[in-house]
Amino acid sequence: MTTVRALITVAVKKGWDIFQLDVNNAFLHGDLYEEVYMEVPPDLLIDHSNSHKMTSSSTIFVAVYVDDVIVTGTDSAEIANLKAFLDKQFRIKDLGKLHYFLGLEVLYKSDGVLVSQRKFALDLLKEYDCFAYNNLSSPLDPSLKLKANEGTLLPDTTYYRKLIGKMNFLTNTRLDITYSVQLLSQFMQAPRDTHLTAAFHLFRYLMKDPTLGIFFSNSADCSIYAYCDSDWASCPDSRRSITGYIVLVGDSPISWKSKKQETNLLIIS
Repeated sequence: MTTVRALITVAVKKGWDIFQLDVNNAFLHGDLYEEVYMEVPPDLLIDHSNSHKMTSSSTIFVAVYVDDVIVTGTDSAEIANLKAFLDKQFRIKDLGKLHYFLGLEVLYKSDGVLVSQRKFALDLLKEYDCFAYNNLSSPLDPSLKLKANEGTLLPDTTYYRKLIGKMNFLTNTRLDITYSVQLLSQFMQAPRDTHLTAAFHLFRYLMKDPTLGIFFSNSADCSIYAYCDSDWASCPDSRRSITGYIVLVGDSPISWKSKKQETNLLIIS
């Protein structure tokens, strides 16, 4: 997702058109039982799912996830030629300008692009019957300190794990819940009723505005900025600190994370 966000950010700042393609028969090929060797063309550089072709006059980027493809770059004619070539080789469907990719909804504005997971968030709230409750203004109760062994064990751990897994996917566009989801993820091994209550508190926060997302501005600033911070031994069970970071291209966020530190803090009194 960081690759996708970075690609969209750069395209928006450079004023490039972003197109989406779909491979029609991606799942119709038979299973392979032989080793397959591929040779990369000399002018094509590949980094996992992201490829780019650079010449003296143009730059084209291609991002691929299974059968979904994003294409952007400086030369519209080169992009059209690439589409024709891919269609000849794989039978692709040209979906036009990028609007929906891997659950990310793209809304074009005069000053940039807004990327959200509105449909996913609404479906999630509906799945867990949250619309009957009032919304809340904070992701978690700030006075609550969740502990691993406090509360009653849930009879069905799968329910909690599935719920948190879906929330984790939502952090692809919701920086504001990253810390809360990281905290709730710590209890997936043996979730308790207190943890589930906190998870539904987070749901009620999402109800306040499920359309929130991240904004990629079209300002020309492509400088890389990174910020990090940590709290002070906030975990009541392990006394470990939580570290958080965010990376921006100009004023557009492309990568962020909240994670418990791996080592304990030694306090000497």
